[in-house]
Amino acid sequence: MMNYRHLHYFWMVAKEGGFARAAERMDMAIQTISAQVRELEKDLGHQLLKPDGRGVALTEAGQVAFAKAEEIFQLGQSLPELVRAVASKPVKRFRVGLCDGISKLAVHALLKPVLDTEDLHLTCHEGEPEQLLAELALHHLDFVFAGQPPPANPNLRMQSRVLNTTTVDWFGASRWVKKSSVNNFPQCLAELPVLLPTGHSRLRIDLNYWFEQQGIVPHVVGEFEDSALMSVFAARGLGVFPVSRLGVYDAGTLSGLRLLGQCPDLHEEIHGVWNVKGIDHPLVVELLKA
Repeated sequence: MMNYRHLHYFWMVAKEGGFARAAERMDMAIQTISAQVRELEKDLGHQLLKPDGRGVALTEAGQVAFAKAEEIFQLGQSLPELVRAVASKPVKRFRVGLCDGISKLAVHALLKPVLDTEDLHLTCHEGEPEQLLAELALHHLDFVFAGQPPPANPNLRMQSRVLNTTTVDWFGASRWVKKSSVNNFPQCLAELPVLLPTGHSRLRIDLNYWFEQQGIVPHVVGEFEDSALMSVFAARGLGVFPVSRLGVYDAGTLSGLRLLGQCPDLHEEIHGVWNVKGIDHPLVVELLKA
């Protein structure tokens, strides 16, 4: 790797226009600075300085190196101020995992109690439950939203709680949600284009069982991991879709979505999972209180 001390000596020589002035400015011997600059040129494989009267000038390669050195050391000079600013007003970091298949609209509603936290820095990661729980175990995440509790494993030392259980409603664009469809709900789902969560979602498993109980073979035209994305496609007329009632108000902000029907016997659960050693995180405590 390039030696940044050598780069600093070169930068000072270029700024001062010569080795003598740089040596005086840095209170060092000219020979020392000259040797360090030669080492930098050797590392980069190009001459950076050339004689120019009683001083030196930059070669073409030196001009490029000097421009980058300017950026590097100007950033370095601003670093102490940035560190002081962060130390005096620390950011409240909250790293959250969202398991594939759960309603992101509902998760947004569940996060509302902490979203107004001053100096909040929220990071959301989406992935498979096993991956996110592993990140939680390593303290790379502070909290995970999942569709079911984590598997029993005394080595992981995790706790979980059902944060919300809500019924499921069906929405769609006005072209599909007509009076005849509403009156014939849920049997109309066999004729209307239907959007569903992907197969690894807990809600999809429950929906498949519900369809079977109702004697309905749905006309599926799309499958989505993200409920928010599914609602966007539904609002554009691709089909009707199910959504946890907790996310209905967010879904309702998308123009063109209308209520098709409600399923009081169909529920979606969202579980909160945290590391036992992370229970002292103030935002985890706030979520669990809410």
